[in-house]
Amino acid sequence: MIQAKNIHKSFGELEVLKGVDLDVKKGEIVSIVGPSGAGKTTLLQILGTLDKPNAGDVLVDDIDFSRLGEKDLAAFRNIHIGFIFQFHQLLPEFTALENVMIPALIARKDQKKTSEKAKEILAYLQLTDRMEHKPNELSGGEKQRVAVARALINDPALILADEPSGSLDSKNKEELHKLLFDLRDKFGLTIVIVTHDKDLAALSDRVIQMRDGQIIN
Repeated sequence: MIQAKNIHKSFGELEVLKGVDLDVKKGEIVSIVGPSGAGKTTLLQILGTLDKPNAGDVLVDDIDFSRLGEKDLAAFRNIHIGFIFQFHQLLPEFTALENVMIPALIARKDQKKTSEKAKEILAYLQLTDRMEHKPNELSGGEKQRVAVARALINDPALILADEPSGSLDSKNKEELHKLLFDLRDKFGLTIVIVTHDKDLAALSDRVIQMRDGQIIN
């Protein structure tokens, strides 16, 4: 599913990634752990095409990112990769339902069918009675489930999650952790998670440790 080879990334004179190699199999849940500043989020952003390496190659589903122009890269990202962020990144002026629909509408999918699908996903995530609420009317756990629904709307093969439970209380953390594994089993997803949460990492199929811009284990 993912092949990253000899990834280097610098910001000015600061070398953040120092020749990272990573392979993730289809259907795996992999957690990337390590201290702050290890390069975890930078690596995740490169895997998700949100940033480009200074050197190295990234392939997702055998698609080589370096061969895609900006327009094709954005389209690939929208359709094939779902993102879950620590602080939800929901648009405050839109309802939960509208937030979930946005990636599909960007992909120019039929609005009626998209609405129906978004409602189905929100119902699966037990948010039927919260669909018309805006983010400021939702709890932290509800916001994160809306973010999960948004990540699923285009049927991506890959989910990238950056500290997905970092802003949640213990109960909501536990529910989100269970949900990620349920989604993998239901939809056949590949999931890569950057996390400081030892409980979440321990549940993963594989844990990758980073330090000082390199994978050490």
